Amino acid sequence: MARVALTGASGQLGRVLRPALLARGIALRSAGGRTPLEPLTPEEEVCHGDLRDPAVVDAALRGVDILIHMAGTSVERPLPEIIENNLVGLQAVYEGARRHGVRRVVFASSNHAIGMHDVGTKLDSDCDFRPDGFYGLSKMWGEGLARLYWDKHGIESVCVRIGSALERPTEPRHLSTWFGHDDLVRFLLRCIETPAVGFLVAWGVSNNARSYWKPTACEPLGYVPLQDSEDYAAEILAHPDPLEPVARRYQGGSFAAHDLTVAPR
Repeated sequence: MARVALTGASGQLGRVLRPALLARGIALRSAGGRTPLEPLTPEEEVCHGDLRDPAVVDAALRGVDILIHMAGTSVERPLPEIIENNLVGLQAVYEGARRHGVRRVVFASSNHAIGMHDVGTKLDSDCDFRPDGFYGLSKMWGEGLARLYWDKHGIESVCVRIGSALERPTEPRHLSTWFGHDDLVRFLLRCIETPAVGFLVAWGVSNNARSYWKPTACEPLGYVPLQDSEDYAAEILAHPDPLEPVARRYQGGSFAAHDLTVAPR
């Protein structure tokens, strides 16, 4: 059985993934941030610390086959913070994977790497990068780093461009971007179980009728999303859209509208 490490285990998605993976019998080591974690089961290993520190990375990755990397800054922040957490930290993690012979990394990329595309555009996974801020730019860089470590060091990567990973969609944009928690867990199980993936960029999105991103490019994983935001559409569309008009123009929503100084085009 593959031994799996989960970084960002104390974050929003980490709190969903820990019990779900453990319930499915995954041999899991969960790495939190600066606050110690309590094991959820006797079998779960835990550690914590700043991933820019090689000793912390070593504790997280020693003896691990697959890393699910969910750590880092997940919102738009000033560039120095993004650089430290999402660039310096990510490179430290990949170097740790190289030191310890980790064969595969599942990298939490983001739809914000392409967020300046218009909502009327349907995108394949090989679309142009159009980051909607420093956060999205860091995910564009992260995908490049993952490619580098595959080409030069043979570390496989699945770069999953996560949409809106929520238990349920709550606003009109989510009708296109929702990644249901059940689909997220199924996706990660295929990332763990698939024998070989090489380097793969895939859309982290459910089977939404209004999706911006089809096909999902998940075929090499043998994964097909099952959830559909359309099940919630009538309820959502009965309420006002919380996004300002300019944010509705771009796939990145409010991230794209932030600090925008030119008229939409």
